[in-house]
Amino acid sequence: MAIILPLFYEELTTKQKTAKSSSTSHKGRLGIWLIGARGGLGTTTMLGALAISRGLTSSTGLLTETPLFAPLLLRPFADFVFGGYDIRNTSTMEAVKETYQESQTNLPPWLETLKKEFARIDREILLGTLRNSGKAIRELETDQSLLKDKRRLAEIVEDIRRDLQSFRKRNKLNRVLVVNLGSTEPPLDLDDTHRNLKKLEAAIRRNAVRKIRPSLLYSYAAALEGCPLLHFTPSNATLIPALQELYCEQGLPFAGKDGKTGETLVKSALAPMFKYRNLRVLSWQGYNILGDRDGRILHNEENLKSKIRTKDSVLSSILGYPLHTHVGIDFVPSIGDRKTAWDFIHFEGFLGQKMRMQFTWEGIDSILAAPLVLDMCRLLDHAAEKGEKGSLPYLACFFKAPIGGGTNDLHTQWHNLERYVKAQKT
Repeated sequence: MAIILPLFYEELTTKQKTAKSSSTSHKGRLGIWLIGARGGLGTTTMLGALAISRGLTSSTGLLTETPLFAPLLLRPFADFVFGGYDIRNTSTMEAVKETYQESQTNLPPWLETLKKEFARIDREILLGTLRNSGKAIRELETDQSLLKDKRRLAEIVEDIRRDLQSFRKRNKLNRVLVVNLGSTEPPLDLDDTHRNLKKLEAAIRRNAVRKIRPSLLYSYAAALEGCPLLHFTPSNATLIPALQELYCEQGLPFAGKDGKTGETLVKSALAPMFKYRNLRVLSWQGYNILGDRDGRILHNEENLKSKIRTKDSVLSSILGYPLHTHVGIDFVPSIGDRKTAWDFIHFEGFLGQKMRMQFTWEGIDSILAAPLVLDMCRLLDHAAEKGEKGSLPYLACFFKAPIGGGTNDLHTQWHNLERYVKAQKT
């Protein structure tokens, strides 16, 4: 995904500055290991954390910066240390600038003040793996050495583990979170191998490449290294049942999947209205256009299947009955990250009268998604600190297809999160 950031320089208010200065750092530093670190969302996430910690921008869009969360004493962004994997061998600062140039947008005046921070981050970003990643991802602009990678799966896992160990030791980190922001992978056909941890480990040892995706290897290695996991993409391989079992065995929390940032966010807020008023939805037709790397990936039919599955399942689960629903996604290169969605809703009311509603959603994907990533990193860190393990149902409001089930109704999801936070205060 691409990145387009505000063009203005905004000072923090006195109240915000006071809150920053009173934040506690007694927990030590937190490592954030990003899969897809130099993508639009990865760079926006890092840039946002750096800018907020330096007082260069406001915290608008961040739930964990609101008064509700203040008593939790969540780790300040100044304590975040970034690293990770990408498939491009370029600098992070260049990745940001390239996107601004493509979008014909002026660079923010404070960007150069973060040059040294990005140079330090660049030393912590390594080349990842493309093993069985699918044709669309392999055809992206990638480092050519990855196309020739013949390492066995077990060797890749050990390399990932060593990278995480080195990152933790080198930066004297209290904890490392692994965050999957990688491109959407084609769906993996799940079988008994993916439901049983011993069978999965045996498949990795015998180098059964067709049984894995890169995100599976990253999350498997992360669990073995004691790293909680945030799964922000729709890819179904990242947290297969066998890996959920491993995270629970390791006493680790995880959260996922598929961040809810745009059209689906609106759906999950709007669909309950029809249910609350007993208006029957007959059809809900959606159409999305987006550009840049995310759009290029979803232009491939195999990768698109993963996205459609999570977007299409929301409505019937909220309304409680089947209905005609369709989500179309098309690649329009010129719009970059400015994703646009048009939805048409056909519903029936009193006396059998049929009516219509339409809405258009225009949002900058990475700007909507990055604060969610930062919020969830802080809350996942808090959960690990409290000794929680397994899926975290109270984070369902952040996802299209929350692991652990429950409702997709945004209002109910929000109240569940609110209750959890308030319970932590007592």
